[in-house]
Amino acid sequence: MDFSVKKLASGAGVFFSRAVQFTQENLGQAEKTELDAHFENLLTRADNTKNWTEKILHQTEVLLQPSPSARVEEFLYEKLDRKAPSRVTTAELLGQYMTEAANDFGSSTPYGQTLMKVGETQKHLGTAERDFIHSSAINFLTPLRNFLEGDWKTISKERRILQNRRLDLDACKARLKKAKAAEAKATAEHELRVAQTEFDRQAEVTRLLLEAISSTHVNHLRCLHEFAEAQATYFAQSYQYMVDLQKQLGRFPVGNTDPASQPLSTSTPPATLPVLQVASSNPGEATLNPVEVALPVSGTRKARALYDYEAADSTELALSADELITVYSLPGMDPDWLVGERGNKKGKVPVTYLELLS
Repeated sequence: MDFSVKKLASGAGVFFSRAVQFTQENLGQAEKTELDAHFENLLTRADNTKNWTEKILHQTEVLLQPSPSARVEEFLYEKLDRKAPSRVTTAELLGQYMTEAANDFGSSTPYGQTLMKVGETQKHLGTAERDFIHSSAINFLTPLRNFLEGDWKTISKERRILQNRRLDLDACKARLKKAKAAEAKATAEHELRVAQTEFDRQAEVTRLLLEAISSTHVNHLRCLHEFAEAQATYFAQSYQYMVDLQKQLGRFPVGNTDPASQPLSTSTPPATLPVLQVASSNPGEATLNPVEVALPVSGTRKARALYDYEAADSTELALSADELITVYSLPGMDPDWLVGERGNKKGKVPVTYLELLS
C-alpha cells in the first residue's frame, strides 16, 4: 500500500512539474528546448500529410457515396465489424423501373422497346459503378484509413511522450539554475542527465516515425494510381455502354408509331431523320451513331452543310461547307439520306453532313 501511495504521489509530482513548466513557457517566464530545423520540418510534413489525407479521404467517400445517411450507416457497420448489406445503385434502380415500365406498356411497342434498351444500359452502368466503388474502397480508401487509424495514432502518441520528455528536461534545467547548495546542485545535475538521456532517446524514436512518412507517400502514390485506373475503367465502360445504346436506339424511330395510339389519318406516315453524328478525331475510336427524329415527308426545311461533300454519282448533290440548301424526304427513302435542292440542282445528300435549321 505504501509503495502504491508513493508511486501515485510521484506521478502527481511529475504532472505538476510539467504543468508548471508548460504554463511558465507560455507566459514567457521559462526557457524552452527547441527542436532542430530538420525535426520541425518533419513535424510540419507529418501534420500536412495527416490533414490532407483526412480531406481526400472524406471527399472520396462523398464521391463514391453522395448520401450522408448511407455513409453513416456504412461507418456504423464498419465500427461494429459487420459487413454492410449490398446497396442498389441509383442507375440500377432506374434501370429496374424502366424495365418494369416496358413490360407494363408492352415490350413490342417502340416506347416499350426503347425503355427496355435504356433500362438494360442503366443496369450495366450501375454494375460498372458498383465495381468502381468496390475497387476504390479496397485499393484507395482502406490504405488512407489505415494510415490515419494506425501509423498516425502511433506518431501522435510518441509526439506526446516527446513533449513530456522535453517538459521534464526543461524543468530539470530550471531546478539546476535555482539550486544553491552543493547537494541540491548534484541532485539537480543527476536529474538533468537522466532527463536529457530520455529526451534524446524519445526524440530519436519520434524522428524515425516521422521520416517513415516518406514511405507513406510512396504507398499513397501507388494507391492513387490504382484509383485513377479504376476511375478510367469505369468511365470507359460507361462510354462504351452509351455508344452501344445509341447504336440500338438508331433502329427505333422517335415518334408516335404505336398503331393503337395513332390518330386516324390518310396522310403519308412520317419518315425518320438521324441527327448529327458525333465523330471522333482519333482513328479507330468509336463514334456515336445517329438517333432518329421524325420529319414529315411532304415538308421541306433549310439545312446548313457542316462539311464539304463530293458527290459519288449523278444522283447525289455535292456540298460546300456552310452553304444553305433545301432538304426533304421521300417515301421509302433510306433514313440516312435526304433530297437536297440548291437552285435548279437536286440530289441525295447524307444527313450526317447537315445541320437542320427549320
